[in-house]
Amino acid sequence: MDRFRSIEAFVRVAETHSFAEAARQLGVAKSVVTTRVRQLEDFLTAPLFHRNTRNVRLSEIGQVFYAQCAELIGRTNALVEQMRDMQEAPSGSLRIHALPGFVLGHLAAPLREFQERYPGIELDLVVNDAVIDPVREGFDCTLQIFSPSSEALVERRLFPVRRIFCASPQYLDTHAEPRQPKDLLKHRLGLYSRYPTRDRWEFRRGDARVTLDLRPALRTNSVHLLRDYACEDAGVVCLPTAVAAQDILAGRLRVLLPEYRLSSFWLSAVFPSTHRSTFKLKLFLETISESFALGPPWDRPLIEQGLIPEDAFG
Repeated sequence: MDRFRSIEAFVRVAETHSFAEAARQLGVAKSVVTTRVRQLEDFLTAPLFHRNTRNVRLSEIGQVFYAQCAELIGRTNALVEQMRDMQEAPSGSLRIHALPGFVLGHLAAPLREFQERYPGIELDLVVNDAVIDPVREGFDCTLQIFSPSSEALVERRLFPVRRIFCASPQYLDTHAEPRQPKDLLKHRLGLYSRYPTRDRWEFRRGDARVTLDLRPALRTNSVHLLRDYACEDAGVVCLPTAVAAQDILAGRLRVLLPEYRLSSFWLSAVFPSTHRSTFKLKLFLETISESFALGPPWDRPLIEQGLIPEDAFG
């Protein structure tokens, strides 16, 4: 029995909850993964998983064993990569999943910087609004606004994602501009469907807080569609400043309720704990962090004009 390969197979099955997916990610047949895990169980004289036709879950012993094995695999892989990269330039591939609201218009420059530094690393970047488990989906990292969904994942915060309500000047010419949060209930609203807070919205002004349940006329997973919807004079929308800033500065959209603050989220890198020290991922996240070390550049002119607060959270 190759103990390292057996432990690696065990960790991958524990993280994906699937022998078939673990085999796909390791590039071997399912029977190979099954054999490696069975050999490890025989060696330990204890079952590591509870199996049925629907799912695979860790046994009590498997849970204890996994915590140590995940760190072992992560550190071993990182050490091998680091030793190899000391002899030659970093190489290989990184598979990244990211939100369109961050990628479109903002990520190309950091990607160019990264590839100029490390031309041997290939990037496979998937862009959509789906909330995924990077372990089960086979990604090295996902850039998202949601907290990690399991203990097998690690979060590294990158920068705050601020949000504002806005509408076009033309829409506001024919509809009374909201002066307080409850006035939003009188308007046709367009809202993003995948915020963790869903339809519950909290507005803060000093020490006062107002909580509302907002029912949108348009609910969508595309913040870019919401921006276009507002620019077509269709209603009031809530947008991340990453998407709205350019239209606000150009006068195509106007910030509403600027004295009220919405809660913000963090754009975070979420990745498997076994990838915590992976050299290629570390280099990628260092480049992204450097690019936004002074905060999101699209927020600076809005802060200077007093349209959003300088502090990260409302």
